Amino acid sequence: MTTADMIKQLCEQMNISVAELARRIGQTPQNFNKKLKRETVTLDELKTIADVLDIKFEQTFILPDGNEIKTGND
Repeated sequence: MTTADMIKQLCEQMNISVAELARRIGQTPQNFNKKLKRETVTLDELKTIADVLDIKFEQTFILPDGNEIKTGND
């Protein structure tokens, strides 16, 4: 699943449009849609999406020994 697909699914589950999400994160719907098509949504933008929707975002590397390196909005 691409990042764009994940964001679209998130919008569906949160009952908002992608355009509304764009506005909430301070972008125009046109600009945000271009980012989705190009797959250029940044990690900071993903964190901002989580913040404005009041949800948790995590990105994790899991090493062979089980240790984790996480990036998130905890």
